[in-house]
Amino acid sequence: MSTVIPTGTAIPTGTGAPAVRIIRTQPRGDRANPTTEYSALLHTVRDAGLLRRTPGYYYIAFGVITVVLGAIVAGSILLGNSWYQLLMAAGLGIVLTQYAFLAHEASHRQVFESGKANDIAGRTIANLFVGISYSWWMTKHSRHHANPNVLGKDPDVAQDFVSFTVEDAASTRGIHAWATRRQGYLFFPVLIFEGLNLHLQGFRTVFGRGKVDKRWIEVTMLSLRVGAYLTAVFILLPPGMAAAFVGVQLAVFGIYMGASFAPNHTGMPLLAHDSKVDFLSRQVLTSRNISGGWLVNAYMGGLNFQVEHHLFPNMPRPHLRAAQVIAKEYCKTHNIEYTETTVWQAYAIVVRYMNKVGLSARNSFMCPVASSFGR
Repeated sequence: MSTVIPTGTAIPTGTGAPAVRIIRTQPRGDRANPTTEYSALLHTVRDAGLLRRTPGYYYIAFGVITVVLGAIVAGSILLGNSWYQLLMAAGLGIVLTQYAFLAHEASHRQVFESGKANDIAGRTIANLFVGISYSWWMTKHSRHHANPNVLGKDPDVAQDFVSFTVEDAASTRGIHAWATRRQGYLFFPVLIFEGLNLHLQGFRTVFGRGKVDKRWIEVTMLSLRVGAYLTAVFILLPPGMAAAFVGVQLAVFGIYMGASFAPNHTGMPLLAHDSKVDFLSRQVLTSRNISGGWLVNAYMGGLNFQVEHHLFPNMPRPHLRAAQVIAKEYCKTHNIEYTETTVWQAYAIVVRYMNKVGLSARNSFMCPVASSFGR
């Protein structure tokens, strides 16, 4: 069974292989009023000017990414009928992920002061450039931010191909059970299909029966984007090469997206559905930062400052590093465990955690007699 951590227990984190931990009660210890604690931190950050928007940064970022996109398009046209086109496809997958980061930030109101301007930018970039439904993303991601790692509330820890709890893993059958027992090793390879999945989720959303804000705008944008992209690729290249181009682009996009989002919370403590954990603790204890300087920041689109992003979701990317200094010291002073690892340590933790969940499910159903004989 998953570990239940009682009130006042310290939450072990860091770089080791994590246990399957579910928090059911708030680890408060000797802490003061949690609401006051977060308010004080928020005031400190606001007084430092770190919540001010920096649209100039995003104009430059969008411009640079678009120039790179133009270079890839020009390179593909010049290359013509050549298998070097697959390098262009890989580059396109990287560029589309960088656009996705910008759409993510617009969805959090990080770019402009105006909510309407952020929505227009986010919807346009997500649907027309990346090919993902903005409405689908907003609905799913808003639920995640409100309840990170909360079982039954956070869609990011709901059972899908992978299982995040032993109980979910134990419920799998057949080929799914086989894959679950190896889900840590399969996690990153399977991400080659995540790009296609994200596109399909978008179309399922906009053509589904659920409520979709600006439905027909999204239908039009997604249809134009996919239609124009596929038409251009299959006109430029022979059918086989065109299919390979699209496949490589989707694979790189899926792996890059998954590799950027997976380290943020996977392997961090899970919260029971009925847990009573204050906002500050909930956001910090379930999030993991990734160290590594400006290169990692560019690679992960600011998601490497996951703790600060969850504490201040509308904070522009350029201010996250300064906010980290404040938040890290604040958590230390208030005895709240703050987790930060390198990117490779984080990936290793994800793999070990996923395998631990899968293997624990298998072991929990092992016959006691057979176990005693080492079978």
